[in-house]
Amino acid sequence: MITIKNRNDIDIKQLLLNIGYDTKHELPSRMANLIDDYVEHAGYLVDPSYSYVIRDIELVLGQQAVIEGSIFFDSDVIARLLENCDRVAVFLTTIGGYLEETVAQLAEDGLVLQASVLDAIGSGVTEKMVDFVQSMIEEEARTQGLYISQRFSPGYCDWNIQQQRRVFQAMSGDSASIQLTDGCLMLPRKSVSGIIGIGSREVTSYNPCVTCSKRNCVGRRHRP
Repeated sequence: MITIKNRNDIDIKQLLLNIGYDTKHELPSRMANLIDDYVEHAGYLVDPSYSYVIRDIELVLGQQAVIEGSIFFDSDVIARLLENCDRVAVFLTTIGGYLEETVAQLAEDGLVLQASVLDAIGSGVTEKMVDFVQSMIEEEARTQGLYISQRFSPGYCDWNIQQQRRVFQAMSGDSASIQLTDGCLMLPRKSVSGIIGIGSREVTSYNPCVTCSKRNCVGRRHRP
């Protein structure tokens, strides 16, 4: 599924940015050794799980997309994404709770730097898990001569985080061992939900970031 053996398996630049390190300077040997040690052992703390379903798109009208099962997604961005798609993949993925429990213990013990490094590694592994699931969906689409869109998650753009409930509803009970809180946050914390549109080639062209004026968005996928 995913492997974590050394620094090459992790986006080190992003990891350093996540812990607030200035990437313009050479990485001190102490920090490099710490990262190497934690990357080497992080695999023992990862318990990956994922699930996805592919559903037909029944209707797109205005800012609302209706998918198979009479599940409504309310978002202008999502509606514009899915209006050119025939189907949609809905997914859930997580690396489990062991790593974040270890991060919490390190922080409680006063090992703040170690906790920050391990947490950043966990974020990197979580992103790799989503990439893995996306690659599976892309391969399934390709066998049918279809293409996939960019992925989107509740909380991004104008897609309200409360729509997490409808993502979970679309999974028909297969939640990949992820729990949804009353506030629509996922547990374990290192979990990702979302959708990917499936259709003919034009589905790959839609990118709301091209016209969005929110330049400091951490999720921006286009930088003019």
